[in-house]
Amino acid sequence: MAAVARTEGTIASFREQLPQALGIVGNAVAADDVERAFAETRARFGAIDLVVNAITAKPGGFGGGKLAETLPEAIVPYAAELVPGIFNMLRVGCRVLGEQGHGTIVQVTGGSARRGMSGRGIWTSAAFAARGLSQAAALEAREQGVHVALLIVDAVIESEKTASRLTGPAEASTTEEDLARAIVFLESQSPRGWTHELQITPRLDRWVP
Repeated sequence: MAAVARTEGTIASFREQLPQALGIVGNAVAADDVERAFAETRARFGAIDLVVNAITAKPGGFGGGKLAETLPEAIVPYAAELVPGIFNMLRVGCRVLGEQGHGTIVQVTGGSARRGMSGRGIWTSAAFAARGLSQAAALEAREQGVHVALLIVDAVIESEKTASRLTGPAEASTTEEDLARAIVFLESQSPRGWTHELQITPRLDRWVP
């Protein structure tokens, strides 16, 4: 197993929990970092069976805020960081796994990939971009035997970071374990039944079709 994160602190914590794993400090916005991450992983483990990309931007406020009230620079973390990071991971991943002739790439995004939402317009623009890039990658990579899937998490993920937002019943949010099970499901699929887009929605979430 290999993991890539932007800070040494995150990777140090990862190495403590999984000493045998490969921890790489890098930023998906930098194309060279992505190339290096794939190269180091292949050098350590050989073929790459699964790539999970769950990078996020670092906006000033969740979703970006209402459009009429935002400043011009509010879009920068999404347009200049998040979308290029997704683009780099998909393009390099498709090339590397395509050379192998097998493997699965799971791009994770939020429920805003499905619809625009008040106060989240800027985030929605990036989520829509993730959906479009993933669809294009899926069509192109399947010719080389590579499965690309978009995992839409239309929910608050239970964690220390989201504790203040988890005020309702447990079934109004999802868990990291649920996400992991969804990824395992996608990776385990036969080429005769690939899912290219999977959405997670908790039972009590305010789902909008």
